[in-house]
Amino acid sequence: MTSAPEFLKNSIIIAAHPDDELLWFGSILKDVDHVLMVFEDYWPDPAIGEARRKVVENFPHKSVSTLAMAEAATYGLANWKSPKLTEFGVDLGSQHKRRDLKQKIKRLAGKSNAPKLGILEHYKSNFHALYENLKSQLSADMNVFTHNPWGEYGHEDHLQVFRVLERLREEIGFKLWMSNYCTERSLSLAMTYFSAENPATIQLPVNKAYADQVADVYKQAGCWTWADDWTWFDNEIFIETPRLRKASKVQSKLIPLNVFNIDPVPDFES
Repeated sequence: MTSAPEFLKNSIIIAAHPDDELLWFGSILKDVDHVLMVFEDYWPDPAIGEARRKVVENFPHKSVSTLAMAEAATYGLANWKSPKLTEFGVDLGSQHKRRDLKQKIKRLAGKSNAPKLGILEHYKSNFHALYENLKSQLSADMNVFTHNPWGEYGHEDHLQVFRVLERLREEIGFKLWMSNYCTERSLSLAMTYFSAENPATIQLPVNKAYADQVADVYKQAGCWTWADDWTWFDNEIFIETPRLRKASKVQSKLIPLNVFNIDPVPDFES
C-alpha cells in the first residue's frame, strides 16, 4: 500500500460553501482525511440550506462535516477594483446598506430566515464564530487546504475563511495551503502576493471522474451553484500560503494561475 505524501498527511479541506471543496480542490478531494464545510443556510434562498444538508448526508467521502453556519450573503459587496482588507475579511463599503433593506423586507414577508443582524454585523460575527469553532479543531501537525488570499473569483466569504485560518496558523502552527484559481476581478488582490522567489509548488491532476460524481450529488440535491457547462481544469497547483503580502517588484511573480471567467454578481435582491 502506498503511503500518502507528506502534504496529505493529517489533511483537511476547509471550504466556505458546499461545492467549494470540489471546485478548488478537485485533485485532492478524494484523498484528504477530512472535508469541513462552513456555511449552510443562505437567506436569499431559504431552501438551499436543506439541500446542502442532503449533500453532506450523501457525500461520497469517508469523512465530511459542516459547521452549519448561516451565510451573511456578502457576495459582490466589496470593491474588488481596490479591495481593502480588514480584521474580519474584506471591507464591504456602503453597499451592504441597500442589501440590509432588502433582507429586512424579505424577513418581514416571511421569505427569509436571516438573523436580525445587518449584513456587516453578520459578516463580523461569522469571523469570530468561525475562529472559535476552528481553534479547537486544528493542531500544529495538520495540513490545512483552504481558499487563497484573494478568494478565487473574489468572494467575500472565501476571503474571510482564509483570514481566519491565516490568524490561526500564526497561533497554532499548522501548514496552510492555497490553490491557484483566479479571475480578472480578484487579480488586483492576487497581485499583492507577488514574490521575487520561485515558491515550491505541488502540481496535481484533477480527479475528473470523482469530481463528476460529487457534482452529481449537488445537482440531485438541487444546490449546484456553479455553471452547468463548467469543465474541470486538467491540473491544480498548491503552495504554502505566503505569510506576508509583498509589493510588486521587478521580476516578481505569482504561481501559475488557473484563470477563468465568471458571470456578473447575480441580482438576488429584487
